[in-house]
Amino acid sequence: MTSPEIASLSWGQMKVQGSNTTYKDCKVWPGGSRTWDWRETGTEHSPGVQPADVKEVVEKGVQTLVIGRGMSEALKDSNGCIHSSASSALGSLVYLTLRQCHFNYFSEMSQPMNLSSSVPSSTVEYLKKHGIDVRVLQTEQAVKEYNALVAQGVRVGGVFHSTC
Repeated sequence: MTSPEIASLSWGQMKVQGSNTTYKDCKVWPGGSRTWDWRETGTEHSPGVQPADVKEVVEKGVQTLVIGRGMSEALKDSNGCIHSSASSALGSLVYLTLRQCHFNYFSEMSQPMNLSSSVPSSTVEYLKKHGIDVRVLQTEQAVKEYNALVAQGVRVGGVFHSTC
């Protein structure tokens, strides 16, 4: 079974190949998709994506999990920090100060950012324990990454937040 492509994305709306549902937030995995209802796990923008949010997708046997943190990257880590990514053709050294959080990193346009530090450590540990590669990106970039992995035949899953 292959992962369904994300057919379209706009603010507050996502369409997944093979589904007639328009999602606000969604989970996708090889062979399916459904609404990501934050009320099921008590998820909020802070502290962000919890292990319980990704458990269902992991149990579908994915190799890689892509997390879309929102169009404005509103999903935060356990410290309440907002993490962002930036890229340029030559790569950039980026120093960000957001909500008293400081970090440095390099990025290159050809390399997807793997910002596992921008989700709570409990979620990262859960995914590592299950041998899952995690990619954490702004939602538009996350959808591009997810669809590229689908095209490569990777058993990929995702959780995507399509607003803030």
